[in-house]
Amino acid sequence: MQKPFDVSDGRFVLNGEPVTILSGAVHYFRVVPDYWPDRLRKLKACGLNTVETYIPWNIHEPREGQFCFKGMFDAAAFIRLAGSMGLHVIVRPGPFICAEWEFGGLPAWLLADDAMRLRCSYPPFLEKVDRFYQALSRQLAPLWCTNGGPVIACQVENEYGSYGQDPDYLSSIRKMLLKHGVPVLLFTSDGDLDSMLGGGHAPDTLQTVNFGSDAARNFASLQRRQPGGPLFCCEFWNGWFDHWGEEHHTRAPEEAAQVLSDILRLGGGVNFYMFHGGTNFGFYNGANRFETYEPTVTSYDSDAPLNEYGDPTEKYRAYQREIEAFTGVACEETPEPVRRAVYGEVPLTRSSGLFDSLPVLSAPVRSTCPQTMEKLGQDYGFVLYRTVLTGPLEERELVLQEVHDRALVYQNGVYAGCILRDKPGESDRIKLSVAEGERMRLDILVENLGRINYGPYLRDCKGVTEGVRLGLQFVFGFENFPLPLENPGALPFADGAVWDGSPRFYKGEWNVQEAQDTFVRLDGFEKGCVWVNGFHLGRYWNSKGPQKTLYLPGPLLREGRNEIIVFETDRCTSPAVTLTDTPVLG
Repeated sequence: MQKPFDVSDGRFVLNGEPVTILSGAVHYFRVVPDYWPDRLRKLKACGLNTVETYIPWNIHEPREGQFCFKGMFDAAAFIRLAGSMGLHVIVRPGPFICAEWEFGGLPAWLLADDAMRLRCSYPPFLEKVDRFYQALSRQLAPLWCTNGGPVIACQVENEYGSYGQDPDYLSSIRKMLLKHGVPVLLFTSDGDLDSMLGGGHAPDTLQTVNFGSDAARNFASLQRRQPGGPLFCCEFWNGWFDHWGEEHHTRAPEEAAQVLSDILRLGGGVNFYMFHGGTNFGFYNGANRFETYEPTVTSYDSDAPLNEYGDPTEKYRAYQREIEAFTGVACEETPEPVRRAVYGEVPLTRSSGLFDSLPVLSAPVRSTCPQTMEKLGQDYGFVLYRTVLTGPLEERELVLQEVHDRALVYQNGVYAGCILRDKPGESDRIKLSVAEGERMRLDILVENLGRINYGPYLRDCKGVTEGVRLGLQFVFGFENFPLPLENPGALPFADGAVWDGSPRFYKGEWNVQEAQDTFVRLDGFEKGCVWVNGFHLGRYWNSKGPQKTLYLPGPLLREGRNEIIVFETDRCTSPAVTLTDTPVLG
């Protein structure tokens, strides 16, 4: 029996009638739920009939066997909302999603097992995927189009042809989805190279192709693999994301609209990646590693048709014109932009030093060698390694063997230097010596800047992953302080906000009469993280850029008193932030 949404005679059909899928990617986990209706209305007003979303495993099973489908992570609520607005939905539940998301959506606890093998037919990995799919299936069961819901298609894995050659694995993932009651059209998506399309193929599964330009060539690659099948660009890369230290990526609206025109002219369907990027709130940004390790910034604006804070751009309007010309139907009126506010300067008048706050933030774990975050049961944030060196020790260079990703070093509480992963030219050469009869406390604060989300280096444990050396001699005997920083509001803040050369938490308050979107500028700070009313907005890194502001959605504010906390690791010249209505992404 034919499904409500299926393939017939080389075309997509919906209830027996040919349909062109015009879709846009919006990730529920990158948008506060109060704004889901606004973003979906604007997607529909651009002329699209479908919304696509990844489903990241790591947010839904943050601890092994413990599942979360609430708040920003309520995938079913987002899908129901889209359906109520007349939109179809495409879901992409991985288990790997890439998406410039931390560890490509895989949960960090997988790495606590040294024997674990990822994205292959290794039985222990498949067992854990199966458990996740079982929990997810209970959320999605009423939402399949075969059950009257809006979900028309489900992806099998994600761009697997860019990673491996394991047909048994893809077959296992497909069978697992079917076992857990996925009754809709199954598909894969890959780049246009024959090796990618070949490596990503799963039996009895539709293939789609991902690209950013040259639609004719890319569709021809797909047709060679799938003669007579429908043409669908599952990811039209109409913009791009940013790493720290890069220029902000933009793409001319006219040029991107021409590629859309080519896709439609060739009879293809499209999914804009991204249509609305949103934000990598908290510690959820991913990273890439090609020649060197490169973490992604907090903003996931991606130069998308709807920008980070949900405003239509010139690219949005260019697409609207192309879609109107293709369908012959005028698009709906675009909803008004969300209002933004200038709240001005907020002094941060209270503070708490990291070293003084350790008893509140963490309980030390003693070990012979420094332990990775994963071995400590930690997923994101920082870890502090502490040891005591006893003299006499002649001067030797401190070596952090495979530090992931950025380490700040302190001798007896005094800053000694910074060591960066993969970048010896940008790291300080730190030399230590201890006189006879003396003792030195050595503190090493390591930040997880984001696990790798694409390519062959996914196994990306965090912290000091191999060892600490003085010259060629390893150092043993450590206290490990896990610092996930889940609740910095509980710290013992005191009056005064003077920078003393070591990491520090700063706190300020301001009053709001009407809660509106705003942007946090941190001109007097260098590098760290920001929380507002307990919600973690993400990271800033002013000297690296390109991003200079953090997006603060209005729904996170409340009428009356609001609280902001800044954790600064490197330098504070002025303990104040500015809340402005203008973003600076580079």
